[in-house]
Amino acid sequence: MAALAIITAIPGAGFAQSGPGAYLAGRQAAQDSDFASAVQYYTRALTQDRDNADLMESVTASQLALGQIERALPVAKHLEQLGLKSQVAHMVVTANLIAAGDYDALLARDLEKVGIGPLVDGLIKGWAHLGAGSQALALEQFDSVSAESGLRGFALYHKAMALALVGDFQAADAIFDAENGRLTSMARRAALARVQILSQLGRNVDALDLLAETFDGVFDPGLTDVADRLVSGEKLEFDHVTSVQDGMAEVFYIIGAALAGETAGDYALIYARLAGYLRPDHIDALLLSAEILDDLGQYTLAVETYKQVPFGSPEHNAAELGRAEALRRAAKPDAAIEVLERLAKDFPNLPRVYSALGDLQRQQENYVAAIKAYDRALEYTERDVRGRWFLLYARGISFERLDMWEQSEADFRAALELSPDQPQVLNYLGYSLVEKQSNLDEALDMIQRAVAARPDSGYIVDSLGWVLYRLGRYDEAVRHMEKAVELMAVDPVVNDHLGDVFWAVGRFREARFQWKRALSFVDPEDADAEADPVRIRRKIEVGLDVVLAEEGAEPLKVADEDG
Repeated sequence: MAALAIITAIPGAGFAQSGPGAYLAGRQAAQDSDFASAVQYYTRALTQDRDNADLMESVTASQLALGQIERALPVAKHLEQLGLKSQVAHMVVTANLIAAGDYDALLARDLEKVGIGPLVDGLIKGWAHLGAGSQALALEQFDSVSAESGLRGFALYHKAMALALVGDFQAADAIFDAENGRLTSMARRAALARVQILSQLGRNVDALDLLAETFDGVFDPGLTDVADRLVSGEKLEFDHVTSVQDGMAEVFYIIGAALAGETAGDYALIYARLAGYLRPDHIDALLLSAEILDDLGQYTLAVETYKQVPFGSPEHNAAELGRAEALRRAAKPDAAIEVLERLAKDFPNLPRVYSALGDLQRQQENYVAAIKAYDRALEYTERDVRGRWFLLYARGISFERLDMWEQSEADFRAALELSPDQPQVLNYLGYSLVEKQSNLDEALDMIQRAVAARPDSGYIVDSLGWVLYRLGRYDEAVRHMEKAVELMAVDPVVNDHLGDVFWAVGRFREARFQWKRALSFVDPEDADAEADPVRIRRKIEVGLDVVLAEEGAEPLKVADEDG
């Protein structure tokens, strides 16, 4: 009953809430991915219902999500002692045996009773055979797993890792080379593992070619570091798996990475946490955990996890970029900007850092600072790089917000030269031309192309309706504006536009209804909002014709047959 003793000893576990209340609070916290609170509440409930298997499993799962495997172990062991099937409990006990290097105990486990799942169990068994001293049984086990439907790629990857671990790089590469190199494209780590294997075989040129082909010649700092070392003639150490325990950590990591985005985030997080527990220097496991936590809205935990990536790691830049994004999403923009500015000082030639800084400054409406950041990003970005168009587009937006239209238009048109069919650029430039009453036919063509590419984008459909309105083609504008409102029902600008279009076709009652809707959606604290509440109220009061006359604008005029 050691597990129950530990539970009782937790500060605060015996008071604050009733059992049912604590359970409900824990359940809500778990649904919100607030794992720390979930552990606290579930533990309180468990002190009052000590044999409740669901509560024990919930405590274990929440502790796993926090990476607290040692703290989860007593409860997990107790669940197994009771003969209860619990995947998370079996994961914890299995991880503990792996960390202890007790391969005989792993092989002796009755997987019918305490199995995690066919893939995990099969791969762990293969590595356990290797740890117990039998390479032949290990390879035989990996082959057995590869025969299972849908598991072949995972099994072959681990077979190759096992062969590389024992120094048989030739056999490992043969596995990667089979089936036109399909295994290499399974994941980034698989590609990098093969690069190291090729280097061990004295084939640095082939390794460089593989890098270029796999990553389309677009290298982040981590890949650049690998490429530079290959070019220098260095024989890369094979460090993807340096021990049997590393191999087992890789089991949990590669499955967690496959699950991320395909299933509930907290489930993938458990696998990533177990990989990090078994191999604390598994940088990809840290990054995966942090990314999942960010996606789950656990920004503080994400920031803490990103910070665990050491400065000297090739992935430090990626971690810091992730930390800045998590801080931004946590409504801490100043802290995020500080992280990016420090990163730019440490690594002054990385366009991705300046791009992220520009995006963040732009979101904070610091457009002058944004332009400076985009200038640096463009300075360090080759002219034929695929994503250069976005830097020009983003800088163009910043210029436009500062009423520097000449520079803004130049950037938008330069972005279209690089990527002629980008709907974002086509829409922004087209809409801007409409608002400036300039080149309306060209603007219409741009927006029509944008709508063809993104027919379900409310902003872009709104732009099409609005340019038709500006051209005096009011009847055509109606259906597009109505669709835009369907797509963006609570947007004040879109509703305001539909009101204007209704007025133009004589549907005055409906126009005032739409203006009232638009007014109800205006954020009174947004001083820079495009929808002007004063103007909308005046339209409701006297109608659009009077407002246009008061503004000295051209009156509504239906286009003739020539447009």
